[in-house]
Amino acid sequence: MAKRTVPLRPHVQDALTIWGQLIRQGRIDREWTAKDLASRANLSEQTVLSAESGTRGTAVGTMMDLADLVGVPVFGLDDRAEIAIRRRRGEEMLALLPTRVRKTQVGTDDDDF
Repeated sequence: MAKRTVPLRPHVQDALTIWGQLIRQGRIDREWTAKDLASRANLSEQTVLSAESGTRGTAVGTMMDLADLVGVPVFGLDDRAEIAIRRRRGEEMLALLPTRVRKTQVGTDDDDF
């Protein structure tokens, strides 16, 4: 069976394209070739070029690693300690939520106010 590709919503593709552009700009600002960045990230040059073009198949972790290497702030945060703090806050918040979501049975809407 052939692999099915679901098209990205336009704003998601735009975001990937922007992220790739920021990575490319950071690489060029450092006067690195795509091959230089690939070597630093332990990736192929083609993977770097795919990331820079906003290709949907590039793993998120790869995009984040490349962005970090060229100085693109992750989530707009330059401070790595702040990223760790926000991660811990997220973990604490999620720990307060239920572990699973239960759907109500069809026709049993509880709309008594």
